[in-house]
Amino acid sequence: QVQLVESGGGLVQAGGSLRLSCVASGRTSSDYVMKWFRQAPGKEREFVAGISRSGASSYYTESMKGRCTISRDNDKNAVYLQIASLKPEDTAVYYCGAGSTSSTADSDFWGQGTQVTVSS
Repeated sequence: QVQLVESGGGLVQAGGSLRLSCVASGRTSSDYVMKWFRQAPGKEREFVAGISRSGASSYYTESMKGRCTISRDNDKNAVYLQIASLKPEDTAVYYCGAGSTSSTADSDFWGQGTQVTVSS
């Protein structure tokens, strides 16, 4: 079992950037593939980015490639999502996930989410 707590969300103007953080407790985050998902109002939760247990490889949804970077610090049990050039359509609750696989469809454990609101 692992508990995940996200932070770093907020209100930002279009074109700005944000760095989201997720800290894991319980089992160490290095036991899991770590992922970020998001859910916009009225839409289903969608995959954003994932990173391997070691941090050596990462993968992104096509729409976010080039605008976001996922990273992790296993010594701190943390994973991060840096998003640049934010757009109003990036407004969503962003969730951190920990999974036993690299599936982009789901995650074994979830955080409570952090709200990102992008104003035009």
